[in-house]
Amino acid sequence: MTILGRSEILREIELGNIRITPFDEQMIGPASVDLHLSDVFRVFVHLPSELDVTDETNFRKATKGFKVPNGNYLLLQPGQTVLGITMERVETAAHICGWLEGRSRFARVGLLVHVSSSFMQPGISNHQVLEMSNFGPIPLRVYPGTAICQFIFQRIAGEGKYQGLFSSQTPEEFYLD
Repeated sequence: MTILGRSEILREIELGNIRITPFDEQMIGPASVDLHLSDVFRVFVHLPSELDVTDETNFRKATKGFKVPNGNYLLLQPGQTVLGITMERVETAAHICGWLEGRSRFARVGLLVHVSSSFMQPGISNHQVLEMSNFGPIPLRVYPGTAICQFIFQRIAGEGKYQGLFSSQTPEEFYLD
């Protein structure tokens, strides 16, 4: 498997094998594409005393969706985890998968953008959910519109297409209860 560099990302976009909406070429780095944080989140509130972790687990049972008003921010306390989602929809062909990674400038102040689900299956067509956690010692103001993470594209041997539970998630449906 090969990680795509800037020129190959642009080539795959031109061929229609990668689609990012909305897109600006300035988002492309040497070997990744920056994605921006939307203004909708899910926070852990009204926590149940216990939550079963099974194949039927539903994150909505422990979270509530909300939208950050224009020009405001989300205050992420030390030790707190919230769910965010990218502004951009990422679509890949069946021979391209990828990895969602944080950006070092934010990791250096304790912000993780995903807890454990960084691999993006081939053939996706959705907005990426971010499992954002503050592992630092101070509260962090997180602003919608920030280039919060990066998507690293990779070609795979063979083909596949993700058709799972979150195959068409959007910010609108993500934060609704």
